[in-house]
Amino acid sequence: MTQPDFALIRSKGDHALFGKSTQAMKAQWNVPEARPLADFAPTIILKAKDFATEITIHNAREHQMLTERAISKEHVTNNQAVRDTLLQRGIRPESLPPAENLKKVERRLASDEKKSLHNPEPIEG
Repeated sequence: MTQPDFALIRSKGDHALFGKSTQAMKAQWNVPEARPLADFAPTIILKAKDFATEITIHNAREHQMLTERAISKEHVTNNQAVRDTLLQRGIRPESLPPAENLKKVERRLASDEKKSLHNPEPIEG
């Protein structure tokens, strides 16, 4: 498998999960072109994508799938199943708002950590 094959498989999975392309979701969530959709995805979407991917990996190994076509078909099926489950629970993946930008969260956590190192909380004992 090549990098373009993996990107194609992921893209097909996104389309099955969201009912629209990765590019359409990036536009909806205002994701910069160079950034991955996952950096802006809510936790439930990250878990959904991860679950579908793990099923794909398991079944691809179990059934010795070697071609992009076979693995893509499996991945689409798994993402559709995860989407169906979410829809049954009243969650529309494509209607969820984006999560906070992961890079902003990382910067804030790093800043908070620096502040706490410079101003440690007194230890009561």
